[in-house]
Amino acid sequence: MAAAPAPAQISATVPYDESLLRLAEVLGSIHYLRNLCGEESNEWRDQMEGMLAAENPEPVRRARLIASFNRGYRTFDSVYVTCTEQALAAAERYMSEGATLSREITNRYGE
Repeated sequence: MAAAPAPAQISATVPYDESLLRLAEVLGSIHYLRNLCGEESNEWRDQMEGMLAAENPEPVRRARLIASFNRGYRTFDSVYVTCTEQALAAAERYMSEGATLSREITNRYGE
């Protein structure tokens, strides 16, 4: 008989977790690309921190969201070392996707 996982190992999920994980990844991508192309701010990282504050996830879920943000950052960190037209275009696409995800999550699950 298998032992039940300890409470700290159980991760609560919400119906919009998949979208939220993608949004975290998108924010990480935008953070890297915009700073690469001269933005020099933490606006997108701050957006991620705001999302975490609003969600107030338990530790396992929080770690998954942060890992998604970092994955998005590292994806482009390994591709672009200087700002190019392609990097700018990617940033714009990701900003559009992020806005769409935010709107969809809010419209469907917001209060």
